[in-house]
Amino acid sequence: MPDPHPSGGFPEAPAPDFISHQLREARAEAISLSAKNERLVEALTAARERVAELGAQLDSVTLPPVTLALLTGVPDGPLASNAGGEEAITRPGRSAEVDVVLGGRPMRLGLHASLDAGDLTVGQLVAVSDQMLVVDALPAPDTGEAVTLEEVLDSSRTSRVLVTTGAGATRVVHLAGHLDPAALGPGDTLVADLRAGVATAVVERTGIEQLVVTETPDVSWDDIGGLGPQIDQIRDALELPFTHPGLYRAYDLRAPRGLLLYGPPGCGKTLIAKAVATSLAGQAPPGDGPGACGPSAAFLNIKGPELLSKFIGETERQIRAIFDQARKVAAEDRPVVIFFDEMEALLRTRGTGVSSDVETTIVPQILAEIDGVESLGNVVVIGASNREDMIDPAVLRPGRLDMKIRISRPDAAGALEILAKHLTADLPLDPGELAAAGGDREAAAESMRRAAVRALCTRDPAGEVLEVVYASGRRETLHLADLLSGAMLAAIVARAKTAAIKDELDGGSGGLSTARVLEAVAAESRQNEEITGAAGPEDWARLVGRRGEPIRLVRRLTAAPAETSREGA
Repeated sequence: MPDPHPSGGFPEAPAPDFISHQLREARAEAISLSAKNERLVEALTAARERVAELGAQLDSVTLPPVTLALLTGVPDGPLASNAGGEEAITRPGRSAEVDVVLGGRPMRLGLHASLDAGDLTVGQLVAVSDQMLVVDALPAPDTGEAVTLEEVLDSSRTSRVLVTTGAGATRVVHLAGHLDPAALGPGDTLVADLRAGVATAVVERTGIEQLVVTETPDVSWDDIGGLGPQIDQIRDALELPFTHPGLYRAYDLRAPRGLLLYGPPGCGKTLIAKAVATSLAGQAPPGDGPGACGPSAAFLNIKGPELLSKFIGETERQIRAIFDQARKVAAEDRPVVIFFDEMEALLRTRGTGVSSDVETTIVPQILAEIDGVESLGNVVVIGASNREDMIDPAVLRPGRLDMKIRISRPDAAGALEILAKHLTADLPLDPGELAAAGGDREAAAESMRRAAVRALCTRDPAGEVLEVVYASGRRETLHLADLLSGAMLAAIVARAKTAAIKDELDGGSGGLSTARVLEAVAAESRQNEEITGAAGPEDWARLVGRRGEPIRLVRRLTAAPAETSREGA
């Protein structure tokens, strides 16, 4: 029982408000202490992580240094074959051993217990400790000396290949384990460690390979129109030696080694060169086995301007590399066509002073290479040029480029034949155009082609586009037909197709029609007239296809503002 209050009563209980205040203070203090504990835990965790990090750094600093070596032999059970052809023996009582090349010295080192020999492949980099123990495996190096693959000698686990070094020496090296010998072919560029005798990487595409295309083009003689006589000459000269080699040997006749196609731009020179490659592939002797066909031809398309380099000797090096590639492909009994586009850019007449006389070194190099392929019966050199007058005469002599064929602008019959390759009856046709032809699609397409040819080839005052003034003062009027080319005809059909598509997208009937073809003829003609009329004096003869007397002035006749008439110096 509580003591009585001095006044004779019991003590008073604390007020409820005071108790609530104390509870609030206690709760706030508990929350504050909890937050402090959380901050302390975070600080301790960060400190522990930092201590661990510093410990790892200290351990790495105190670790002994390692040396990188190239792995050349990997154990495969009790006995292991290595890149040197020897057997790597796992000695009793010792860990597995691998063969490496360290600092140019072949060595056999132990393998750390943490490494699995089955995960290692020839050509990898490995880390070697100061105890001469292989402690880590790294990826294969992708840098080193560039070599050219000549032949895959075998397809074992460590395949041997024959390569040519930059110095011209021939070496036998092994392929790294991650390289597939079936995916490699002659002419491929490899990265090799010649001291270790291992090729470790493949250079997917070199600068030379970017300049040439070694696949057979999908172009046949049937794809070319308006050049029947020229095609007959080429086929007689290049196909007969492949189809009747015995007759050529009996008559002691050698097939032409080279061909020059010259004429105005856009008339089919490049197309003919591609068709030659396709044709030679079809005429090649068939291979062995049932259903075997002739080997695919290689088409090396060389762009003259792209081959030129400002660095001394670089252009000559690339020329040698290109012909080396041609010889390697020809050695596989595959027909090879080496096509020089824009030939005058590389083979200018020596002593002209053009391009700082770089032709004085480039021309002899190409001549030597052309003479070097004479012993190969399946290599043909084809050149294309709009300015055959600028090509060095030594290139054009018989024995190098035996045949010279001019690819002229098409006449009316040739234009009709070319249009038949682009404007075919299976294309969407305008319903009105088809109804006018009685539902005959071929007749409707033929009607459109003839309308285009009439608009292009009619020689009347309405078709006069340019007036040419020669240096002697003689004048000549050029009609639209004088500027005609296969490229222009293909562009006309493309314009008409685009107009038909736009009409169909706008809700119209679409389809090709005579009106759309004639509109395309007018648009393309205006464009070509402007380009020709604005050309410089040195280019007029090339564009209009005229040779002989120099041209002094070209003036447009269809629209004759002052800026479209230009006079040569």
